[in-house]
Amino acid sequence: MLAYLVRRFIYMVTTLVLISVIGFFIINLPPGSYLDVYQAQRQNMGTFTAEAELEAIKRRYGLDQPIYVQYWKWATGFVQGDFGRSFQYNREVKDLIWERLGYTALIATLTLAFTWVVAIPIGIYAATHQYKIGDNVATFVGMAGLSIPDFMLALVLMVVAQRVFGFSVGGLFSREYIDAPWSFAKFVDLLKHLWIPVFIVGISGTAGLMRIMRGNLLDVLNMQYVQAARARGLRESTVVVKHAVRNAIHPLIMLLGLSLPSIISGSLVVSIVMGLPTVGPLYFNALRQQDMFLAGTVLMFLAGMLVLGNFLADLLLAVADPRIRYE
Repeated sequence: MLAYLVRRFIYMVTTLVLISVIGFFIINLPPGSYLDVYQAQRQNMGTFTAEAELEAIKRRYGLDQPIYVQYWKWATGFVQGDFGRSFQYNREVKDLIWERLGYTALIATLTLAFTWVVAIPIGIYAATHQYKIGDNVATFVGMAGLSIPDFMLALVLMVVAQRVFGFSVGGLFSREYIDAPWSFAKFVDLLKHLWIPVFIVGISGTAGLMRIMRGNLLDVLNMQYVQAARARGLRESTVVVKHAVRNAIHPLIMLLGLSLPSIISGSLVVSIVMGLPTVGPLYFNALRQQDMFLAGTVLMFLAGMLVLGNFLADLLLAVADPRIRYE
């Protein structure tokens, strides 16, 4: 087991290093740099940037050095907790990310929990009641969840929440609580706003996970060892939960490692539509403005969540299936 964990950890670290190199160079592939964007913005405002100011920005951010030198400067600072400075916001990258990372992690965690808590039982029910009314309804709802765009569902729910329930929608807080200190009233206001993005981002993942669970369980229920368990006189609930579900859930555990990054990237449009203070819109604006330190840092956080999720999924698979430990 220890050798298995060590191998997986080495794979994780190697993957992060490769992603940092490739990602940093890809972010800098578009022609021009932040200086060009900055100069164009100043010209649109009717002002012009002096040559001395451009040179000062180049020296400050190392833009006058080769790309590999810029990468090494950023990478060595990254491992020490210095993520660089954002060109666009003129602030430390770590301060910008920490402001939004908490809300992003909260929405992603609640969405993941919502997806699994809802999808697994429905998938099991649909598989054990194949072609009955419940299965047909679950299939229809699942297809609808996969088909409806997130941003459209967000707009619809925003209107429903405002007109039917009387909630102020958009953002995570009402206007009077945005800058207010934390209190019980502010926490309740957060809960009033939080369910909409969690539901919207989680609905497509729930539909897909439900369909996967249903298909896997149908395959497992037709296997010989399940038939043998039934022949021994075991109760159907025991056969399904103890023997069938435990093996049918393996592919879902493998998908768990991909869940958090996909939830964050999938919530990008929803976050923009609803004005949520999450990492997604920050990353989008950084790419548009070629803010390489900010974009590269957010990319590394997303990649870190991906490889960490895969590492945890490997651990869960090793616990669920001891055979994996010896591969």
